[in-house]
Amino acid sequence: MMTAASSERIGVIGLGAMGMGMARRLVGAGFAVRGYDVRPEAMAALAAAGGEAAGSPAEAARDAGLLLVMVVSAAQAEAALFGPDGAVPALPRGAVVILSSTVPAGSAVAFGERLATTGHLLLDAPVSGGVVGAESGRLTIMASGSPEAFAKAETALAAVAAKVYRLGDAPGIGSTVKAVNQLLAGVHIAAAAEAMAFGVRAGADPRTLYDVISNSAGSSWMFQNRVPHMLDGDYTPRSAVEIFVKDLGLVLDAARELRFPLPLAAASHQLFLMAAAAGLGREDDAAVVKIYERLAGIAVSRPEEEAEPRS
Repeated sequence: MMTAASSERIGVIGLGAMGMGMARRLVGAGFAVRGYDVRPEAMAALAAAGGEAAGSPAEAARDAGLLLVMVVSAAQAEAALFGPDGAVPALPRGAVVILSSTVPAGSAVAFGERLATTGHLLLDAPVSGGVVGAESGRLTIMASGSPEAFAKAETALAAVAAKVYRLGDAPGIGSTVKAVNQLLAGVHIAAAAEAMAFGVRAGADPRTLYDVISNSAGSSWMFQNRVPHMLDGDYTPRSAVEIFVKDLGLVLDAARELRFPLPLAAASHQLFLMAAAAGLGREDDAAVVKIYERLAGIAVSRPEEEAEPRS
């Protein structure tokens, strides 16, 4: 792992499951990390990990050469950067904003243009890999921005990611590629839920079904990662239903502007909307399987201790 100089400071705005994992990795890499989140318990957790809690986005940005933004939406990113007590006026000129939130490509472009007028650089750098990837420093980063921004952010990116893709010299391309990833991820989760529910309704044992499909052509990374949540009935949110309501909504918005049909993404979005409407929005995204369970009167969940012993 590349190690930062002990004096190198990075601000982090957004200490949710992903942002906290990334912040801890940066602390471990030798950065002086000052973070802000609207939840006091998140800032206390950062302080316990060796970082410093900030009282506002502006305080997080003060004296920082890099500012990592990992919030939920473009609106939150706008507020964190340019709102009252926002980060940008306090951020030293020449500093790089690493925008790792999933936002529309147009928003990333607009943020880059606006930051250029204030003397700052933007790296459009959304991530994939989930909470486990954030905590282990094994994220995939889909980034676009100027060579200067990449050079300044190189050590920080190496601390949190296993792969960093340089997709272009301007913001927007990174967010476009992330939209493609989220389209596939959402469709794969929805398909995994539908397939497992279908198999159980037809009489298959859910754990055996999972084992067989995991070693067959119908498997996917999402199938192997999310179906265990369904089998255990564990819907502690690693990534929530509401995240895919938002992300697939962004995908469909972009497609509508392009006049490009996305029937599979649209159907998957409807499933996530159904789950949110049923009160499951804050549960793990694998909870979309509960829609099928309720419709068919079945249970996909089968804790390991209830499974039949194998001969």
